[in-house]
Amino acid sequence: MSEILVQVTRGDIVECVHWGSLAIVDSAGKTLFSAGSPGLYSYLRSSAKPIQAIQVVESGAADHFGLTEKEVAIFCASHSGEEYHTETVMGILEKIGVTEEALQCGTHLPIYGPCATQMVREGRKSTARHSNCSGKHSGMLTYAVYKGYPVEGYYKPEHPVQQAALAEIAYFAGMKPEDIVCGVDGCGVVVFAMPVYNMAYSFARLADPDQLPAAKAAAVKRITAAMRAYPEMIGGTDRFCTDLMTAAKGKVFAKSGAEGVYCVGIPERKIGIALKIDDGNSRGIGAVIVEVLRQMGVLSAAEIAALNKHHNPILHNFRGDTVGEIKAVVDLNRKAW
Repeated sequence: MSEILVQVTRGDIVECVHWGSLAIVDSAGKTLFSAGSPGLYSYLRSSAKPIQAIQVVESGAADHFGLTEKEVAIFCASHSGEEYHTETVMGILEKIGVTEEALQCGTHLPIYGPCATQMVREGRKSTARHSNCSGKHSGMLTYAVYKGYPVEGYYKPEHPVQQAALAEIAYFAGMKPEDIVCGVDGCGVVVFAMPVYNMAYSFARLADPDQLPAAKAAAVKRITAAMRAYPEMIGGTDRFCTDLMTAAKGKVFAKSGAEGVYCVGIPERKIGIALKIDDGNSRGIGAVIVEVLRQMGVLSAAEIAALNKHHNPILHNFRGDTVGEIKAVVDLNRKAW
């Protein structure tokens, strides 16, 4: 069964809790710690993006089109739709010779509030470039164009782009493709479900690329290095992924997923972490992840302090009064880190 991982207090009482599952796994597949149900199947959602980007780099497509590390980073993004995000996506499309209309990710207003507000005030409509998944889709288009696959329908499960992604996901999870449960993500492409344990194992393998075949290892190193070098591309202003990788100064790479999923790789220790909050509420994710990294000794006191708004979110009412807090209750003490 799941365990309570997050408590939300108001005054002197716990007003709400969030149940979930957590797995910490090394690249050999050994479970170092677990809470809840590490065997729980859930969709990896956008936490899959660093793995979905591998085919673009390993195939030679990224080099063929002269893509920069910043552009490689945005393949892994659930970006906020800020101008530097959309400009990067459009630059990729220009390099590979397709227009914005080729993006089949749908559209929504930018996640970053000031950008969305400005667009509404100016009467501008959002387009596909503003989708938080446009970076991933630009990577899929890059791979399709390079391989000579049809651009039309690249998002469909039967398309070679999505079949290659499924094979990559299964490889890193240590699973057979037929054991991955597939659905449709919010942006229209295939989304992959697996046990929380296998999510963590996938990120552990990303964190230990030297045990991979040479070409794949080189691709993984390039992608995870790009994520850490350009953390602002992965999320954006005030986003947890960006703030965590910025504060950690290269110690971790991390990627959020919708519905309460979060995954972290720790290269120095060759460890992966996966979290799933049962009710899909993301408000406690930062608290759990920072607390886990604190207890593992991955982050320094100064780095934890820099992440305080995520580690210990304070709740305020509409007057601005402090009324409660969000806190993680996970305890790793059963293992000496």
